[in-house]
Amino acid sequence: MSSLLYLIAIILLIGWLLGVFVYSATGLIHVLIVLAVISLLLGIIRRA
Repeated sequence: MSSLLYLIAIILLIGWLLGVFVYSATGLIHVLIVLAVISLLLGIIRRA
């Protein structure tokens, strides 16, 4: 399950980077980075 969270986090980070540098969208792109960080934190907390 933790590898799935990391995969989701990586996909969201890539989407965020593409959104920031390619499309220059405003609010929705930053939601992706927040979701990615939450996924990473959940993975770290569940592993510990």
